[in-house]
Amino acid sequence: PPGPPARGSLSLHRAYLRSPLGLLRLGQLALGAAFWVTVAAHKYEGAAHFALFAAVLVWLLTLALFGLSLLGRWELVPWLGSRWLLTNLVHDLALGVGLYAAATGIMGHKAKQRSFCNLPGYSQHCLYSAYLSASICGGITACLYLFSGLYCLSRRCQDQRDII
Repeated sequence: PPGPPARGSLSLHRAYLRSPLGLLRLGQLALGAAFWVTVAAHKYEGAAHFALFAAVLVWLLTLALFGLSLLGRWELVPWLGSRWLLTNLVHDLALGVGLYAAATGIMGHKAKQRSFCNLPGYSQHCLYSAYLSASICGGITACLYLFSGLYCLSRRCQDQRDII
């Protein structure tokens, strides 16, 4: 689908920013950053490495989708630009929901393993609240990806080819 009319200079595609998909992308970026910053700011080991990798990967891809959509320049992406709605749909449902659900499960499991240190009077450094916070942010982020994926799917089912 064609993007906004070609312009000589870059300008914001304000209709996208006000659309449901644009607003969902902003939420995904904010909560996704909260997830990976929370994990990265604390000591982590084992499967948390995968959770952090998955969160940063999806966050960076979302940032790229958001930037290209906001600037109306998705037609510059070879092969994917002509299928931008499908690209967003696959990104949201396969990568966003799939990887954030896995990362949320990992961090929830790690929080459960550390639940013993949440007792009053426990004097050692406790990662329970960090893992629980990351798990909550990841779960909400996965839901936002599900909503944006369903939004793209509904537009696709209505035979619309544009993201707005």
